[in-house]
Amino acid sequence: MLFHSSLRKELARSFGATLVVLVTIVMTMTLVRTLGQATRGSVNPQEVMMVMGYTVLGYLPTILTLSLFISIVGTLSRMYRDSEMVIWFAAGRGLSAFLNPLFRFAWPVLLVVGLMAMVVWPWANQQTQELKDRYGKRGDLERVAPGQFQESASGNRVFFLDKDTPDNKSGKNIFISTNERGKETVTSARSGRITSIGDGQFLVLSNGQRLERTAGNTELKISEFEEYTSRVGTNELATRDDAPAKARSTLDLVKEPTRLHLAELAWRIGLALAALNFVVIAVTVSSVNPRAGRSGNLVFALFAFVVYYNLLNLGQSWVGNGQAGFGAFLLGLHGGVLAVGLAWLAKQHNNWTFRKLLRRSAVRAEGAA
Repeated sequence: MLFHSSLRKELARSFGATLVVLVTIVMTMTLVRTLGQATRGSVNPQEVMMVMGYTVLGYLPTILTLSLFISIVGTLSRMYRDSEMVIWFAAGRGLSAFLNPLFRFAWPVLLVVGLMAMVVWPWANQQTQELKDRYGKRGDLERVAPGQFQESASGNRVFFLDKDTPDNKSGKNIFISTNERGKETVTSARSGRITSIGDGQFLVLSNGQRLERTAGNTELKISEFEEYTSRVGTNELATRDDAPAKARSTLDLVKEPTRLHLAELAWRIGLALAALNFVVIAVTVSSVNPRAGRSGNLVFALFAFVVYYNLLNLGQSWVGNGQAGFGAFLLGLHGGVLAVGLAWLAKQHNNWTFRKLLRRSAVRAEGAA
């Protein structure tokens, strides 16, 4: 049918162009943020691209939904502006007739959004969390960097190394501050090297001094040494039983229906339901006066998108805090938005106005009298 084919072709072009632009913007913003995390020591600089890729992959459900929403609003607004809507309306095609071709075009996107929200989103978060944990729990020797103060994985040691050798096995002007078991120690040495003895690794310091003070005691013990040996180990990445809810699979959330898990589950289901509702909302907000510009219409559409997603995040917080139930939140927010969208669409389809309703009610009252 000409009506369906022409509409779907234009939607496909608009959706593809919008998707490319949004993905590029999100990748740029994510890259800047990931580089900032790498600078602060939260992410391995060698894994910046992997972290960025997983992060963008997790954002794809929102990106696809926004791309679909913008493409529908832009296409229908152009048809209003170029007076094509008048032709379709004159041919007997009402505004509600657009729902059939729109959903025939959007159902693969809606299916992908639902699958990514339920499967890809937790998997991407899990991979990102593992990369950050692996880098955060690396051994103390791997943390040492020339010219930088570095904290150990346990947080009770601070290292400083002036410069090292190409093999990273020795260095000069070493400073170590330790706070363990109620004792504060500061060790400095002119040089140091790493030695392997058996299965362990030892740090051998040469020509230095050690300051030791017990917490709550003002006495300071100072000792000098020609050689001081301390064992250093590596922290292996432990199994994470306390993984955040966003990094757990959807099946795990269903098996353990705690408040936090139900909140995360409501957010994932809400992504799919929101994408469905946005198709209906896009039809209603795309109406524009051909004599006026359509920038205000697009701004209002984006405002509606932002408000809906903020309500989705707010509802997740309410479910997690116990202020709202799981089913009540899904039915109240998404069911309410769908009802309002359909009512608004019926108003535009039948050209209802408040004045016409009052006139019709007055006529009925006179007829009854």
